[in-house]
Amino acid sequence: MNSLNEQQKIAVETVNGPILILAGAGSGKTRTLTQRIAYLIEHHHATSDNILAVTFTNKASNEMKERIVQLLKLKPGSEKVFLPWVGTFHAICVQILKRDGQEIGISRYFSIYDTTDQKDVVRKVLKKLNLNDKKTNPNAVLSMISSAKSELITPEAYKSMARGYFEQIVAEVYPIYQDMLGENSALDFDDLIMKTVELFQKNPQILEKYQNIFKFILIDEYQDTNNAQYVFSKLLADKNQNICVVGDDAQSIYSFRGANITNILSFEKDYPKAKIIKLEQNYRSTKKILEASNQIISKNPEQKKKVLWTENSDGEGIMIYEAIDEKDEAEWISQEVRQLILNNISPSEIAVLYRTNAMSRNLEEALLTANVNYRIVGGVRFYNRAEVKDVLGYLRILFNPDDTVGLQRIINVPKRGVGAKTIEKFTLLANEQRKSLLKYLLDTQKTSPDELPKSLQDFARIVAKLIDLSSKQPVSELIEDVIEFTGYKAELQQTSEGETRLENIQELKSLAKKFDQLDYMTGLEKFLEEIALIESSYEATKDEEEHITLMTVHAAKGLEFEHVFIAGMEENLFPHANSKYDPQELAEERRLAYVAVTRAKK
Repeated sequence: MNSLNEQQKIAVETVNGPILILAGAGSGKTRTLTQRIAYLIEHHHATSDNILAVTFTNKASNEMKERIVQLLKLKPGSEKVFLPWVGTFHAICVQILKRDGQEIGISRYFSIYDTTDQKDVVRKVLKKLNLNDKKTNPNAVLSMISSAKSELITPEAYKSMARGYFEQIVAEVYPIYQDMLGENSALDFDDLIMKTVELFQKNPQILEKYQNIFKFILIDEYQDTNNAQYVFSKLLADKNQNICVVGDDAQSIYSFRGANITNILSFEKDYPKAKIIKLEQNYRSTKKILEASNQIISKNPEQKKKVLWTENSDGEGIMIYEAIDEKDEAEWISQEVRQLILNNISPSEIAVLYRTNAMSRNLEEALLTANVNYRIVGGVRFYNRAEVKDVLGYLRILFNPDDTVGLQRIINVPKRGVGAKTIEKFTLLANEQRKSLLKYLLDTQKTSPDELPKSLQDFARIVAKLIDLSSKQPVSELIEDVIEFTGYKAELQQTSEGETRLENIQELKSLAKKFDQLDYMTGLEKFLEEIALIESSYEATKDEEEHITLMTVHAAKGLEFEHVFIAGMEENLFPHANSKYDPQELAEERRLAYVAVTRAKK
């Protein structure tokens, strides 16, 4: 507690009732939050089983667990035992639905569909409705469905609200999309929260059970919550009113994802007895950087007033370079970066931020010419690589035989001559018998294999063998069985990039090893669950080779660097052209600029 300033101490020691901690950039909010949880446990206000602490990323929740363990001096590795309810919104909702989802018809063994799976389902729905997926973009349809779910709008409600041609199409797709997820015993990420809210609203006794479990609720980054997350939190907090939310309305920059700044601005309306605590001392930046950020955000009309201050030095003045064009700007930045590195500044302490991803190309070219190592946040992610998704496709159908989307990804991987028409024909036959395609193939292979073409006989035989092995093998060995018995390994070894792709599968195996000590079904379940949740809140990790970082301002939130360049700060780029005539959009652009500036330490 001695390391905390006065306001942080008040935030930690105020135990009961609703609390809003307004934490400015670099004001030590994570330290305050973790100290508060440790304080509640150490002073016997609650056991760790009775504390719900929700964050937005796996990285943040893992960091929180580690810090609490250190503060309580628990044995390393025991955080899973002691902190069962510290995690992301999605991870917490998965746990609740696994326990009680059956009450609203959700299988205990549901699959979690990622973006690729969702697109496959949308394409099938479009085909069913005789709509061309070249003219109707599946991504755009998914985005609309996701927005609806974040507002807790059901397919029926969406239909009554739909206006215009495209929304009418979405209104047709949405209910069939949901039915298909149901047939596959699957949920998408938005369902995880929406269905948990539905579970609570339809079953007051289950809601009360969790209200009694969660004596204290803590929500991090409250300014980023959408309506579904807000309702989830409010339902759980209504009984005990012991809710502590931490956030900064000045850093609310995710309205395009459904984040609703009103949630934090109206906290006192929801909880009239709320105590407001402001963390205004900044430990990150110099005085001049803070002065600039305070000036930017002061122009916003709707806000919770606070003024950041620091005991750090004045620091260097902010440099402004007026470039002739984007090429000149990129070349100037690359030369400045090169000079910093020559002056022994670590490349990992340098970031170039921009408003949109499209702005990175000129910067990349200039940095390549200047021979500066860089990395763009948002390359091909590990779990999006074809070989990784293929192996996971096999594991998913072994865990959940109803997962038709997982099945269709791998039914012809490696190539075994199963065409689209064959799949369509046997899917219809399976539907007639009210079976999933996989169950139909396995049953037919047992009783009358001659009814299947050889390609499907071989596939069913391999899967049957893997199902048998999955009941005896730990997850990491099962991965090896999958690539051996399917012929996938042999196929990769024939290709020029096979070695690299097999290395990626080995990496997947090493990730699976931590689940090997669990019984086979639990191990497989936990492994697939963790990967789905990691993918839902993907964050960049550092390479071994030192590099500077290029990313959008949105991607930079929560990070800090000694030296920050903000490219393209000009009319119609930053602030964005879309914000020109909309005061709310312009206010968000200011908040985005505030986030960009406060990433800088020096």
